[in-house]
Amino acid sequence: MSLTHPQRRPAVPGAPAAPDAPAAPDAPAAHVHGLHATGDPANGAPATGWTVATALPVSYRVRFTPGVLDPRNPALARAGGPPGRRLVVVDARVHELHGHRLRRYLAAQGVEYETHVLLAHEQVKTMDAVFQVADRMDAFGISRRGEPVIAVGGGVLTDVVGLACSLYRRSTPFVRVPTTLIGLVDAGVGAKTGVNHGRHKNRLGTYHPAVDTLLDPAFLATLDRRHIGNGLAEILKVALIKDENLFGLLERHGHDLLDTRFQSPGTGAAVLGRAVHGMLQELQPNLWEHRLERLMDYGHSFSPTVEMRALPELLHGEAVCVDMALTTVVALRRGLLDTGQAERVLRLMRRLELPVWHPLMEPVTLAEALADTVRHRDGRQRLPLPRGIGAGLFVDDLDGAELADAAGRLRTWAATGGADAVRGSGTRA
Repeated sequence: MSLTHPQRRPAVPGAPAAPDAPAAPDAPAAHVHGLHATGDPANGAPATGWTVATALPVSYRVRFTPGVLDPRNPALARAGGPPGRRLVVVDARVHELHGHRLRRYLAAQGVEYETHVLLAHEQVKTMDAVFQVADRMDAFGISRRGEPVIAVGGGVLTDVVGLACSLYRRSTPFVRVPTTLIGLVDAGVGAKTGVNHGRHKNRLGTYHPAVDTLLDPAFLATLDRRHIGNGLAEILKVALIKDENLFGLLERHGHDLLDTRFQSPGTGAAVLGRAVHGMLQELQPNLWEHRLERLMDYGHSFSPTVEMRALPELLHGEAVCVDMALTTVVALRRGLLDTGQAERVLRLMRRLELPVWHPLMEPVTLAEALADTVRHRDGRQRLPLPRGIGAGLFVDDLDGAELADAAGRLRTWAATGGADAVRGSGTRA
């Protein structure tokens, strides 16, 4: 799949048709290229100020590439430019599992390369890891444009490498080969890079999309069950907020996808195709986040704070799922979901073996998380909530009492699994 500046997007097998995206009413006006000077330098009046207007066209590719490490498949060797020298940054665990295949592939394709093995998990997702990658880029003597770095690993690894490449000589191209489910459907397909700073998740980062992202579901065969569930949480996010048909696929086949790790033909490909397409469909018109109301922020209002404070107990997708469970109850209280829909959502989370509750989901932490999110969204909550299953809207008026009540009802449901726990005594418009 290619993601290009024009609004029309090519279809993905198994994904819904994508109509042209309408211009958002609150989007910034299009830039007009040019240089405007205050004064009249051509006629002897000194210029005293200048306005520079320019725009950078962005085009990057995301594509399913089965057998990406098959020595007969040239896709990776040619990704991002003609074959040549490559620095390959690979996650330490991925190197244990697939390093021999990667070496055999690069040798067969005649690539001159060096490998940097990087420990990559949330606790070490810091600028120190970025500096390690930058040091290896420097030692390798990488050229500025023609030798893209290859990042092979999960979302943490590709975020770190992406940030290093965005900083090195201000812009060095890189290629992503996600090896986790969350990398395939979320972290590996967008434009954002980032690392944690202090107690804050992804507080330091840039927008620097990989020139090419190669998605090979075969890597998922070596993931443990929990990490498959971790990625399913991000797929569930897309389903809940914009794709009812995807939700239905997860209801019918989600547990089988856990069992088979997406290796059975048919349903797995359809689920992955819809998830990636839905994500890119939301990102493409607003890649630089000029508009801060983003449906893909669903599940990411409270989870950044909860995830960082719970480390290493919760994986990213698990924290997102807890956030979605909480806001499902908020939506139910407001009449945006009926009881049957809320029950379907929470029971599917359980069926996907995801948590719906965590002890940190208490009023003080949730209030602090919401306050940080308001700062992140420029002074407003801009909180995505589901409207039924498969659609969403934004609210700005969630208060502490409503949040505490929803958290209490969710805690009871998690303990009992009963509909009465989340139904409540009334709804709110």
